[in-house]
Amino acid sequence: MPRILLSFLLVYSLTIAQAQETIPFRITKYNNILVSSVVNRKDSLDLMFQIAMEEASISPERKRSADHIVFKDGISDGNTVTIGKNIYRDVRFFDDELTGHEADGKIGTGIFKGKIFGIDYDNNRFSVYETMPSLKGYQAVPLVNRNGQLFIQAENVIDGIPVAADFLLQSGYSGGIIYSNAFADGKDLDQKLKITGEKTLRNSAGKSITTKNGILPLLKIGNFTLKDVSAGFFTGDLKTQKASYLGADVLKRFNWIFDAERKTVFIKPSKYFTEAYFKMN
Repeated sequence: MPRILLSFLLVYSLTIAQAQETIPFRITKYNNILVSSVVNRKDSLDLMFQIAMEEASISPERKRSADHIVFKDGISDGNTVTIGKNIYRDVRFFDDELTGHEADGKIGTGIFKGKIFGIDYDNNRFSVYETMPSLKGYQAVPLVNRNGQLFIQAENVIDGIPVAADFLLQSGYSGGIIYSNAFADGKDLDQKLKITGEKTLRNSAGKSITTKNGILPLLKIGNFTLKDVSAGFFTGDLKTQKASYLGADVLKRFNWIFDAERKTVFIKPSKYFTEAYFKMN
């Protein structure tokens, strides 16, 4: 093979493994990812990236106008979202969905549909790839995709005993983890975890729900181990937590690369890996 052609192929093979798109983001003090966007070329909105949904939404508490998103029965189809140099078409928005602090709404994983994408917390950016980039230092973790929601399994070491649980990747929750009622029931977490705070609310019928925050000594994701993880769970008459959450305070401790089929995610520790955990009110 001629040397010039060989050199061209080598350069080309290196080039296609680089990001085809990059999208800058900022992280709020509540651990949420925000991107600056323009919707339908008119409405400038700060949207929180929500990994637990595919579509987008507008918050009733937004600070900026979204007059050029036209809703019918709470849904708006066919919208254009511009983020940096990238234009995304046919984006569906839902109306009146609460979102994170400082955000006017949410944007989901649909903008990366069918593509490999990475969340780079070290450099505050998303990266989109045509082919899988270098995975040096990364570990593969199986993903379960349930109607666009992505779950991974992790081991919770409770009272010295490892217990596996499936966690929904939930970038809208500022804390570490929240346990589902199905996981928490019968495990005496209020006795086996160090409790750091709790809050009780009652409805008009006198039924109560108590949110308890504690510290999980060890959380194992793949071969990586996080220590003293902030963990929440619910007790009382009202229990509505159907899924366990892996919140933004855990997500930011890794850099993530998702395959195009959403069957595997590759993770490695980020610069936040050993940072103190966010204190939930």
